[in-house]
Amino acid sequence: VAPTTPVCEVPSSAMTGTVVELSCKETEGSPPSEYQWYKNGVALLEKTGTSITRAANITYTMNKKSGTLLFNTVTKNDTGEYFCEASNGIGLSQKCSVKRMQV
Repeated sequence: VAPTTPVCEVPSSAMTGTVVELSCKETEGSPPSEYQWYKNGVALLEKTGTSITRAANITYTMNKKSGTLLFNTVTKNDTGEYFCEASNGIGLSQKCSVKRMQV
């Protein structure tokens, strides 16, 4: 079964230095979907959490299975427009609407 449009939870604002979790979930897909987060239209990297293009202290953990994007300490650099994409290899992948997070 192809995934449906996922529901994204992105806080509209966050305090610098706090822990922030973004979540993404869809329930129709079978097999279960994997989730990919994007910031300003660019796919975020899994595991490493360090962006190669910008050697700033970007610290996050993305879990493709659960759809969570966790910032241990958000910085002003994390301000941006986020969305996630659900895909399970069946049908088209589905994206949620873009939401802006202001740090």
